[in-house]
Amino acid sequence: MRFLSVCSGIEAASAAWHPLGWHASAVAEIEPFPSAVLSHHFPEVPNLGDFTRIVRSPALQQNIGDVSLLVGGTPCQSFSVAGLRGGLSDERGNLALEFVRLAAVLRPRWILWENVPGVLSSGGGRDFGAILGAMVELGYGWAYRVLDAQYFGVPQRRRRVFLVGHSGGSPNGPAQVLFEREGVRRDSAARGQARQEVAGTLGGGPGSRGWSSDTDRMTFVPAVSPAVTSKWSKGSGGPAGDECQNLVSQPQPIPFDTTQITSPANRSRPAPGAPCHPLSAGAHPPAICFPWQIGATQQMSVDVEKAPTLIKNPTPAVSSVTIGVRRLTPTECERLQGFSDGWTDVPYRGKPASDGPRYKALGNSMAVPVMRWIGERIKMVDEQQPAT
Repeated sequence: MRFLSVCSGIEAASAAWHPLGWHASAVAEIEPFPSAVLSHHFPEVPNLGDFTRIVRSPALQQNIGDVSLLVGGTPCQSFSVAGLRGGLSDERGNLALEFVRLAAVLRPRWILWENVPGVLSSGGGRDFGAILGAMVELGYGWAYRVLDAQYFGVPQRRRRVFLVGHSGGSPNGPAQVLFEREGVRRDSAARGQARQEVAGTLGGGPGSRGWSSDTDRMTFVPAVSPAVTSKWSKGSGGPAGDECQNLVSQPQPIPFDTTQITSPANRSRPAPGAPCHPLSAGAHPPAICFPWQIGATQQMSVDVEKAPTLIKNPTPAVSSVTIGVRRLTPTECERLQGFSDGWTDVPYRGKPASDGPRYKALGNSMAVPVMRWIGERIKMVDEQQPAT
């Protein structure tokens, strides 16, 4: 299958779909660093830049040729509950309608659009309704679903809306893509608990994430760590109480968002074994808190720049144990999104890429395993019914 990827970022679509034998006829990305990643991994695939130009350019349309699938995750800032909620009236939000206009020109068999769950409530639901209405006017049947990356094998909580459209006009195809038959029959397995393997964030090897080998791991001590909360951070609380989340030392560190340490609500809710919070696009990497033993053979450097008060001795009786805090590395963030190690470690402006652009590009990206699952479902539906 040939597809066109717009607002491509670092191209999670191609990373997910190449194993299916699918190839991008072109990509469209305007940001400099993601464009450098694209040219490094896909030098033969043209980058068309601003995707809105395609609608106005018959020459570009001819160069793209026939595509079976149009995929893109247009900017989410105007829909996010953390933003100003400008919705479709915001220039960035209006790119969602430009995406539909592009579909009207290219007429692909499949459409896949991704955005934050806030789009469902933006404008009181009218913004998303306008997008769905535009799909119907084009003759596309559609279905949408909120999918969380933590249930697809990566240790990151990342809920996103995926809208699938099919040119046949019926919603049956898109519904078969996004919803398993068990779920349609309302007898799907309960998901009250996340899978245990999701939390294997920071070990080495393909089954676990983070340090390169077992010899690089810290020596963990069975102690109760101080709580990463606003009260504890300011010295006015302790490892108990409604506003505190006790961090019990386990073989896996506890990821948390350092931007929320001083928040009374502490929305990141750090807990032993929990998956990482969603990577943000603000080039601000998440951090991990872990107990470690002073004098261990292998010691990690402790990053106290963001949260120096988190370096504490839990009790005077255990003087050899302290709490370490460090940022996740770009490689760990690549793994959180399901990319291969070093995907964003590319030459940029004549030298190796610095960490900041890598964090930002990864925070903007889609999760590769979720995209792979959707691609496999589209392929399954295509094989079950004739193309229309």
